[in-house]
Amino acid sequence: MTMTHVGAVVGAVTAVMAILLHSSIHKIEEGHLAVYYRGGALLTTPNGPGYHIMMPFLTTYRSVQTTLQTDEIKNVPCGTSGGVMIYFDRIEVVNMLVPSSVVDTVKNYTADYDKTLIFNKIHHELNQFCSVHTLQEVYIELFDIIDENLKIALQKDLNSMAPGLTIQAVRVTKPKIPEAIRRNFELMEGEKTRLLVTVQTQKVVEKEAETERKKAVIEAQKLAEVAQIHFQQKVMEKETEKRISEIEDTAFLAKMKARADAEYYTAAKFAEANRLKLTPEYLELMKYQAIAANSKIYFGQDIPNMFVEGHSPTQDPEPPKASEQARH
Repeated sequence: MTMTHVGAVVGAVTAVMAILLHSSIHKIEEGHLAVYYRGGALLTTPNGPGYHIMMPFLTTYRSVQTTLQTDEIKNVPCGTSGGVMIYFDRIEVVNMLVPSSVVDTVKNYTADYDKTLIFNKIHHELNQFCSVHTLQEVYIELFDIIDENLKIALQKDLNSMAPGLTIQAVRVTKPKIPEAIRRNFELMEGEKTRLLVTVQTQKVVEKEAETERKKAVIEAQKLAEVAQIHFQQKVMEKETEKRISEIEDTAFLAKMKARADAEYYTAAKFAEANRLKLTPEYLELMKYQAIAANSKIYFGQDIPNMFVEGHSPTQDPEPPKASEQARH
């Protein structure tokens, strides 16, 4: 074998080894799990993020996302109870599959589980909703609850079919409706808007009138309260004056009573003192004091009979002698 043949063989072997190595080495991104198929059978051991080696040509793998992902369903037809066909341009379903349920979910619904569990269920639930509601309800009145109803219905089925798959949110765009009907809705919305403007204007006018009325009531109440305060002040002033007068009258009466009581007490004590003084000895004393207070004094041997107790004058007294003197 020549060197040329040896080089060709080595090159061929190297190429085969490179192909085999390329087919066996694969990379899994963060937030994903790799599930493996060997001969079409699902293996029970997944691999996490990083580089991994598998048996080339015999083993294949699928990467399954285990973080939040958004599935987008487009152009979903929906027939209302009135027979009008409408189309939802886009419906977004935010969901997440927990890592522990990846193998069971893929085993039951394949790696494209979202087509079976989400896409098909969205079509079914949305048609169920539209079939029992009118276009007016679907397009306007109940449009705001469609996304919440879809979320509840999907999660209810997933709890039994794929417990590890949870629906985080559902976003529904406004459906497309026939152009003629759309124009009618726009006209109707315009009329509703004008009606709302009229109603709001009326409410503003009523509110302003109510505000003015309340202001007038408050002003009247303020004036009434001020008048009441002034009246109470006058009443209190009169009551104070009356009270002062009563106090002064009471003080004057008490003073006069005290004075009368004092005079009465003095008179009573003076009378009692006089009564105690009216004794024979005191009367005798008073008699002599009265005699002593007489302005005339007589000197001589004879004293007029009128000053002698128990004697009455029988004759006129003799005239005084020349030697008598009278003094004042």
